[in-house]
Amino acid sequence: FELAGASVEFVGGYSGWAPDADSPILYTMKDVYGRLFGEEPKVMAIHAGLECGILGGTYPHWDMISCGPTLMSPHSPDERAYIPSVPKVWRFLQAVLEAIPEKQTQR
Repeated sequence: FELAGASVEFVGGYSGWAPDADSPILYTMKDVYGRLFGEEPKVMAIHAGLECGILGGTYPHWDMISCGPTLMSPHSPDERAYIPSVPKVWRFLQAVLEAIPEKQTQR
């Protein structure tokens, strides 16, 4: 950029987010996935900018997890979702939401 006479300024970005291997929602999601699809899910941490970093910076007490459909060429102009993976993720998300126990509020 500088060779072309342009100036560059980097702003924003995502805060870091460290997944919690003992997360209650992770245990729920692993259980639901196993019951729904008859196999263990692939659980992994990846190097990527996730909204969990932004939300976790504001709400550090939240129990969070990131999941979604298969992405092809992520973070590029050619990024796209692998459409056949979307219905499975939707079915999984619905089942997870049904399995999350309602929190009791203190009065």
